[in-house]
Amino acid sequence: MKKIHFVGIGGIGLSALASYLKKENYIVSGSDKSETKITKCLREEGIKVSVPHSCESINNQTLVIYSAAIKDDNVELVEARKRGIIVLSRKDALKFILKDKRVFSVAGAHGKSTTSAILASMVDGSVIIGAESKQFDTNMFYRQSKTIIFEADESDSSFLNSNPYVAIVTNAEPEHMEYYNYDYDKFYDAYRTFLNSATVRVINAEDKFLSTLNDMEAIRLYPSRDITELKTIIKNGEPYISFILKDLGHFEVCGIGEHVALDASLAILASINEIDLESAREKIKNYRGIRKRFDVLAKQDNYILIDDYGHHPTEIKATMKSAKTYANLLNLNKIIAIWQPHKYSRTIDNLNEFVECFSGVDELIIMPVWDAGETKQKIDFAKKFKKYKLEFTNNIKRVDDFIDLDNLKKLDSGLVIGFGAGDITYQLRGA
Repeated sequence: MKKIHFVGIGGIGLSALASYLKKENYIVSGSDKSETKITKCLREEGIKVSVPHSCESINNQTLVIYSAAIKDDNVELVEARKRGIIVLSRKDALKFILKDKRVFSVAGAHGKSTTSAILASMVDGSVIIGAESKQFDTNMFYRQSKTIIFEADESDSSFLNSNPYVAIVTNAEPEHMEYYNYDYDKFYDAYRTFLNSATVRVINAEDKFLSTLNDMEAIRLYPSRDITELKTIIKNGEPYISFILKDLGHFEVCGIGEHVALDASLAILASINEIDLESAREKIKNYRGIRKRFDVLAKQDNYILIDDYGHHPTEIKATMKSAKTYANLLNLNKIIAIWQPHKYSRTIDNLNEFVECFSGVDELIIMPVWDAGETKQKIDFAKKFKKYKLEFTNNIKRVDDFIDLDNLKKLDSGLVIGFGAGDITYQLRGA
């Protein structure tokens, strides 16, 4: 299978796999519905990318891999099947891509990108994650090695195909339950199967589900007792968190918040299965954060702009706590949150939790729901979020370092933080 075509190659997950296989000397091509920064970067790597999807993109490939966003009637999938070419979903393709590898597989509803990127700063190997590491300036960093640090996805149970040598689970909070038909036993069994398939297991033992796995051999982290003396410090305007982990001593990592210390601690515990403790302590300092995770975009004396991928109430609540700490350290007197809800199903399933997770903001600005292909549903945001100083905007626009709301109101003081997994990140960046 030397010629591989990716349908939906512009996605953050599929693009990383395409880049990896290109480095593994496969002949790689791909397509997507529109041009993006990612498609441009793929072309610079020597990958032929076609826009938009076309049956003419399918010729003599031996394998076609498609993303979860691609529908079964996509013209390229139809053409490939007509020609007798093997067609695999990203989920099923992982069995082929990772089968002979030594995989450090990181899963969980929250924190897996951060944990993966921190782990990648310590353990030498290729890196395939669902976000751009600032250390490597990419979502795929290649080394000629059997070892791969891999961000695994529970949303479609594809983490079960990740062939973990080391399995790390940050938490197992129910998410993407529509995929599991809202069957909690099925959901938790997937995590149990994932962990059981690994040789080494590292878990957050205070997670509601993971705490029940008493008979499973695992390296357990109890954050409330194992992570102590947490302190946030500022270096060149950027936040860092220092902490003591168990009896392993002091560590310092780029980022802010207890959740970052937790992610880093899981990564450290996984890494010392591979390298010595002092190497881990030094190499973790190479971590520079990941884009779209508490990503500081602009700084002025009385103003800071942050982009965050948080799109679940648990993530937003944790990040809001960090934002308050950061604002206090910088003597900023107000916090403004801009929220682009992601998917109607997630928003409706967690609506009461969303109402509470923004607690403490001085102003909440809500954008239209990023539907991600879902059917539009009615949500009365004005009624549900009435306890906040509330505004609505259809679009935001980056003007120099500042943000305009529909060209009517300029945000240029305080800590302004945008939340969402849709296109809000590009609006915040002026892209």
